[in-house]
Amino acid sequence: MNARVSYVDFPAQHKSMRAEVRRAVDRVLTRGNFILGEEVEAFEKRFAALCGVQHAIGVANGTDALILAFKALGIGAGDEVITAPNSFIASASSIALAGARPVFADVGPDLNIDPERIERAITPKTRAILPVHLTGRVADMDPILKIAERRRLYVIEDAAQSVGSLYRNRPSGSFGVMGCFSLHPLKNLNAAGDAGAITTNDGALCEKMKLLRNHGLRTRDEVAVWGLNSRLDTLQAAVLNCRLAHLDKTIRRRRQIAARYRRALSNVVECPAEAPHEFHTWHLFVIQCDRRDELQAHLARHGIESKIHYPIPLHLQPCSLALGYHKGDFPVCERLAGRILSIPVHQYLTNAQVDSVCKAIRQFYKRKA
Repeated sequence: MNARVSYVDFPAQHKSMRAEVRRAVDRVLTRGNFILGEEVEAFEKRFAALCGVQHAIGVANGTDALILAFKALGIGAGDEVITAPNSFIASASSIALAGARPVFADVGPDLNIDPERIERAITPKTRAILPVHLTGRVADMDPILKIAERRRLYVIEDAAQSVGSLYRNRPSGSFGVMGCFSLHPLKNLNAAGDAGAITTNDGALCEKMKLLRNHGLRTRDEVAVWGLNSRLDTLQAAVLNCRLAHLDKTIRRRRQIAARYRRALSNVVECPAEAPHEFHTWHLFVIQCDRRDELQAHLARHGIESKIHYPIPLHLQPCSLALGYHKGDFPVCERLAGRILSIPVHQYLTNAQVDSVCKAIRQFYKRKA
């Protein structure tokens, strides 16, 4: 059955921006400058301004952004990086692929990493903290930054889900030595394929990142360092420049939908909150609920798509066996994994569609009462 309320709506996005995206792509195709063309530089300047930093570096995807950040800081074999166990696999795999060891710290009820748990996870091998700004909410950065300063650790933000989000009026991506963003099609600011970006206020790091993303090439023929092939594609940069112009509208509509959900559902399920010092951009709207799997099946029968972000914690994934973690090590994360459900929050939903989601959820719990 085709979903009556889809989780994402790429056709609607294409329809709303078809003409301007086609013009932008046509300009690139006409000029033929496909590698690090002027659209990439234009996007980097605009993205840096959005994030309140001096520099942004476009890269191939969000995972590469993280790997390149670790490499630029010299984090590798023998080092540990602390991160959240309830994130997408890239948060941990990027640490491992850089040669370091992922170390997990449990999360709070807001789904973000718990600063107190970070403190307990620090060892003499710890080099960095990687807070993940999950769902569009920035992690509690004040205590995290204090811990990092006191223990002389790097803070690298995994800002894949939080473009445009604020914490005490500071943008996501402006807190750590670097911020790493995914611009995957599912993100609020999305390319028409894979793309990513890194933000920093450190000019020397910016130049190093530009070398690392382009094979380490200083000139066409001189290689300064071992690098990767991880440039932001010029065609994707052209698409991103178009979509960046619509980001404020995208976030505004997502915030309206989130507010509508909270008004209708707060007495039925546990809805995510927004503190006065937060500006949440609602990449995901994640409810916490009893009988989650039954509710998801009920929504599917009513033509409503939903997702789980994420059903298997990172420390319990098969790839993490060598890290030595066990079930029960992170009880908050594990409990949430069985209760969370992401319902549609994309900007093309109508109020009627949002209301139909609310009606279906309320109907489910009324019948189960």
